[in-house]
Amino acid sequence: MGRGAAGAREELLRLVYEELHGLAARSMHGQRPGHTLQPTALVNEAYLRLMGDAKATWQNRAHFLGTAARAMRSILVDMARARAAEKRGGQQVRIAFHEAVHGRRDSAEGVLAIHEALAKLEAVDARKAEIVELRFFAGLSVEETARVLDVSKRTVERLWELARVWLYREIRP
Repeated sequence: MGRGAAGAREELLRLVYEELHGLAARSMHGQRPGHTLQPTALVNEAYLRLMGDAKATWQNRAHFLGTAARAMRSILVDMARARAAEKRGGQQVRIAFHEAVHGRRDSAEGVLAIHEALAKLEAVDARKAEIVELRFFAGLSVEETARVLDVSKRTVERLWELARVWLYREIRP
């Protein structure tokens, strides 16, 4: 972080924490009640990862939100892998995309299926993968995603729909 007025660092850290808490709350919105990871725990872990890197700098809010979304994705995937290994002796089960996105988002299988398919999508179309990451893992709305990426709402809607179709084909059993 750059040098600034006394107290500026503390104010920046407070703002970063608040922004992360909002992202975590939206990201965890679809989770089942009593989920083992609550938004505060997710934001604390993401905060530690983001602030633990002394060399971390963000060019703008969009860059920060993208980095935060990736950190939260990583945390959720790590937890899902641990749960899957615990529950099934390490075996992963493929599930339908709509189950991963609607109603089973809290399952280890759902998070892992989306994560694996998203990694493949990143290799094919990084912009679509970024939209999925912001929408699914950071919980941003179409409007928020458009602002973060500095594109039109219609562009996000179109790419989101194409990405969902691609992911559905990739994940379907």
